[in-house]
Amino acid sequence: MATDIRTAELKEPVDVAEYLFQRLHQVGIRGIHGVPGDYNLVALDYISKAGLNWVGNVNELNAGYAADGYARIKGISAVVTTFGVGELSLLNAIAGAYSEFVPIVHIVGTPSTLSQKDGMLLHHTLGNGNFEVFSDMSKNISCAMAKLNDPHEAATLIDYAIRECWMQSRPVYITLPTDMVQKKVEGERLKKPIDLHHPPNQVEKEDYVVDVVLKYLHAAKNPIILVDACAQRHRVLEETHELIEKSNLPTFVAPMGKGAVNETLPNFGGVYAGDGSNEGVRERVESSDLILSIGAIKSDFNTAGFTYRISQLSTIDFHSDYVRVKYSEYPGVRMQGVLKKVVAKMGKLSIQPGPTASNEIANEDKKMSNNECISHDWLWPRVGQWLQPDDIVITETGTANFGIWETKFPKGVSALSQVLWGSIGYSVGACQGAALAAKEMGNRRTVLFVGDGSFELSAQEVSTMIRQGLKPIIFLINNEGYTIERYIHGFEAAYNDISQWKYTDLIPTFGGTPENSKTYQVKTKQEAEDLFNDKKFAAAGKLQFVELFMPKEDAPKALKLTAEASAKNNAKQ
Repeated sequence: MATDIRTAELKEPVDVAEYLFQRLHQVGIRGIHGVPGDYNLVALDYISKAGLNWVGNVNELNAGYAADGYARIKGISAVVTTFGVGELSLLNAIAGAYSEFVPIVHIVGTPSTLSQKDGMLLHHTLGNGNFEVFSDMSKNISCAMAKLNDPHEAATLIDYAIRECWMQSRPVYITLPTDMVQKKVEGERLKKPIDLHHPPNQVEKEDYVVDVVLKYLHAAKNPIILVDACAQRHRVLEETHELIEKSNLPTFVAPMGKGAVNETLPNFGGVYAGDGSNEGVRERVESSDLILSIGAIKSDFNTAGFTYRISQLSTIDFHSDYVRVKYSEYPGVRMQGVLKKVVAKMGKLSIQPGPTASNEIANEDKKMSNNECISHDWLWPRVGQWLQPDDIVITETGTANFGIWETKFPKGVSALSQVLWGSIGYSVGACQGAALAAKEMGNRRTVLFVGDGSFELSAQEVSTMIRQGLKPIIFLINNEGYTIERYIHGFEAAYNDISQWKYTDLIPTFGGTPENSKTYQVKTKQEAEDLFNDKKFAAAGKLQFVELFMPKEDAPKALKLTAEASAKNNAKQ
């Protein structure tokens, strides 16, 4: 077969699919999530050749949730779907990742360029010859699009998409037509890694902003630090930790910022969420005359229903692409460089001590009499006592998301939740992705807290965990339905009820055996206490599934407050 002129000019020709998956390997990805379909099958053959593991999920939505969880631990992830039916099933998860700044490379196997050009009436289409309609749907939830329709541009577009995914910390969309998979591109490019570094701030501008920040910081009588999600998403934890430890200022986290700070530090004070704050935190934060706010996302659930009482006149906001000092905004000044120089120049500061976080259980909640029900007031501090350094903790939208505010973490804990997007069922898929990332990085213990209603949306992903040999500890909170929605509206309404499954029976149904899994049913505080004290259970040597029974009417205090605020906001005319 004759070689085309362009291929003959290539120094090291490689197939487009090989180039794509090699690039993903180079940025640290080792597991590829997704679901096979006829438009991506040939491309999937290249995954193992690139040293990658095909995970294979139960459905595309779960694959997206898993890719999200994987990216939050490893830094970036990839998911492969097929054209139309596959990619549309994924979009809810991709929208969540876009909303919460999670970098996912979404690769879509599409019909051949010739079929698209001719407008053929193919399966998985709308039957109208429009092959752009699905990519148009992804456009507003992707920070970059790369359509690999021409081998001349393919390598450049792949590099561009992966770089934008990393730099903006948001999903990108790549189409790979069936006739492009084996087209040749210049493989010599693979010798030079993609540049994933942001250019430094313009020095004069950065120095000016630093001087302005220091002016107000030195004048403040009782400054504090408030850390939120974008400190994690935009990779400024090193600079943030240095500021916290060297300044010794009282430090707090927003709910979405859980896991961003070493909560064992003496100056860590707990979670600030307006009226939903930990005890003593709201008063300390709101009385501060200067708040160094790092990576804030001031959404409704992250602020307990917009109950923040912080003036912009006493706030300095540090973000990925600007700094705001009170009401003066400095666009194009990234927080990394500013924080580094602030730490280097800040000197001695005025410090007024704040509250200290603890996992102390209130005396009235310590009762262990026979048949004493498990309460949220008891559970979440007890979880904090049981957790280990470097655990990965995933909490589901609902009771677990709010309950974990009352848990003080050991050092090095990573916390995953979806407070802003709030898609119920997210956490089960995210647990699979996080547990896989943990396995690749040395088997950090992975712990999931999920409600029964949320679990029923994505339960099948437990089968992927079993098939991949993952060993998470899954706590299913059985409280008879959608608790958060009961507190927003319709406490006794039928639409907030769910079918009561035999949850522990699902583990053997999904392929669990006594060798690779174990199930528990826990109905009282004493039974939970015994389980938390079980060293074999804590060792997480296999997948463990705990059905935790809790009263239907019980909920964390922060959930009740936020639900009430949400109901009022929904009712506004």
